[in-house]
Amino acid sequence: MSETGWRPYVPEAIAAFVVLAIGFTEALVTWAMTGGRLEGFAQALVVAFAVGLCRRAPGAALGLVWGQGLLHVLFDEPIMLTEFALTAVFFAGARWGRPPTVVMSALSVPLAVVVAFVLHSGKVVTLHLLLGGSRLGGIVREEPTAQLALALIGLLVVAAPWPAGLMMRFLERASTSRTSMLAAEDAAAKAWRETEHAREIAHLRDQQTRLARDVHDVVGHSLAVILAQAESGQYLDETVKLKQTMQTIATSARSSLQDVRQVLSSTQDTTTARGAADRFDDLIAGVRGSGHEIVATELGTPRQLPREAGAVAYRVFQEMLTNAIKHGRRDQPITAERHWPATQPAGGFADTLRIEVTNVAEAPGDAGPGRGLDGMRRRLEAIGGHLDVRRREQPAGTTFTVTAFVPVRGGA
Repeated sequence: MSETGWRPYVPEAIAAFVVLAIGFTEALVTWAMTGGRLEGFAQALVVAFAVGLCRRAPGAALGLVWGQGLLHVLFDEPIMLTEFALTAVFFAGARWGRPPTVVMSALSVPLAVVVAFVLHSGKVVTLHLLLGGSRLGGIVREEPTAQLALALIGLLVVAAPWPAGLMMRFLERASTSRTSMLAAEDAAAKAWRETEHAREIAHLRDQQTRLARDVHDVVGHSLAVILAQAESGQYLDETVKLKQTMQTIATSARSSLQDVRQVLSSTQDTTTARGAADRFDDLIAGVRGSGHEIVATELGTPRQLPREAGAVAYRVFQEMLTNAIKHGRRDQPITAERHWPATQPAGGFADTLRIEVTNVAEAPGDAGPGRGLDGMRRRLEAIGGHLDVRRREQPAGTTFTVTAFVPVRGGA
């Protein structure tokens, strides 16, 4: 057995050795005063062995106690003073034993009292021999009060360890429960902190994604308009038209710069609810000013959009026009339609604004609507809308139609 393996057994071994030494000493005194009675040595050995086992194997130690009591009853063996050490077994049974051992140790206490103070009249052979014919011995033998006092003291010595062990058992369980509760609270607090941290990271990433998407929409649209205007300006001979084109380029760049500043100043979309619908015409005018022919149609009665729906509708329409400019043929018009919800007989409004942009692809195999589709889809899905993309072959070329369905319930 390793050094760390035997160390836990040292306290029990010391206790058993001490009990054995005291028991053999008592047995030797008894042997000397009774003229050769050797039973005391066997009794001392059993008591020492039971004390050594009481913590690690309380059930086995309790079995030795019952065996010792049976010997007293069957063979009328005298009680030794050392046997009071067996109360450690009662304590250990209540303190560390399994539930059956706890119950058996509780039953053992009254049985031990019966054996010691009823069947043997509370006489401890060593104490009786030591007192002998002394005056104190005479008082103990003749005075009922003294006998009762000794019996009560012996009863207290035998009975007190069991409830003490049971109390310590409950206190340990309460301490363990409290420790487990504190550990569970710490684990819950740690899990909450980790969840909050993960939620904060997800929120920051969502803000970063939204910021990148806004910058992409603003800069992409403005650069597409500016590029188209610059390309068309190369073929202008008239100074007036060239000046108008340059002025349009400057206006687009200034508007783009203002939008970028607004986006960078806040992670929220700065397009106001009222400004979103009103600025649809500004987007159309910018495309028309870039030299692209655009046919704009608005059906139904325009209405005020909720804040978030207005921002999404504006950004999605902006990206649709950007893709049409970048990937559409300049000799074919861009078609932009807005279908506002119609008033229902009950006085309410249908809950969807439909925005549709159609363009003819510049060349076979062109990417069509471009890479902004995912961004538009995410924007629309975030408010309960959706995006539809259709491709059709026409005599003029491949036609792409992008349709956005924007929920507008809650608008004024």
